[in-house]
Amino acid sequence: MTKDVIKNMSAHMDKTVDALRKEYQKVRTGRASTGMLDEIRVDYYGTLTPINQLAALAVPEPRTITLQPWEAKSIPAIEKAILNANLGLTPSNDGRLIRLNLPPLTEERRKEIVKQLRKLAEDAKVAVRNIRRDSNDELKRLEKEKKITEDDLNRAEKEVQDVTNGHVAKVDEVLAHKEKEVMEV
Repeated sequence: MTKDVIKNMSAHMDKTVDALRKEYQKVRTGRASTGMLDEIRVDYYGTLTPINQLAALAVPEPRTITLQPWEAKSIPAIEKAILNANLGLTPSNDGRLIRLNLPPLTEERRKEIVKQLRKLAEDAKVAVRNIRRDSNDELKRLEKEKKITEDDLNRAEKEVQDVTNGHVAKVDEVLAHKEKEVMEV
C-alpha cells in the first residue's frame, strides 16, 4: 500500500519537473528556439490557432527562426500575432517566408532572465514539497486506519524524503543547465 502512495507521488513530481522544462522552453535565451512561439495564437479566419498549425517552423541559424506559412495570405496575421506577443522580435518577410532575428541579449537582461528562471525553479520546488506533504499525510492516514504499521510508516516516510530529494536535485539540474544556456555569450 505504501508503494502505491510513493509511486503516485513520484509520478506527480515527474510531472512538476516536466512542467518546469516546458516553461523554460518559452524563456528566451541567446539562442533561437521554436518553443518561444508555442504560446502564440493567430487570429485565422476568426479562430485563434496555434502558430505551428499555420506554418512550418525552423531554426536555420542560432539566432534566426523562420516560419513558412502554408498559405501566403496568412503572413500578415502571423506577423501581427508575433508583434502582439511582446517577445521583442520584429518579423520580416519576403512574401513566402517570415524571418525572426533574435538580437543578442545584454548582460543586464541575462541577469533578469536568470532571476526569472530561479523563481520558476523555486516554484517547482515548492510544488514538489507540497506533493511530499500530501503523500506523508496519506501515509499517516493509512497508519491511523491500521492499514500499515508504524514501522512501515517510518520506512515509507524515509523513502518519500529520498524521492523528494531526487526531484529537487532534478529541478536544480534543469535550472543549472538553463542558466548556463542563458549566460552563454
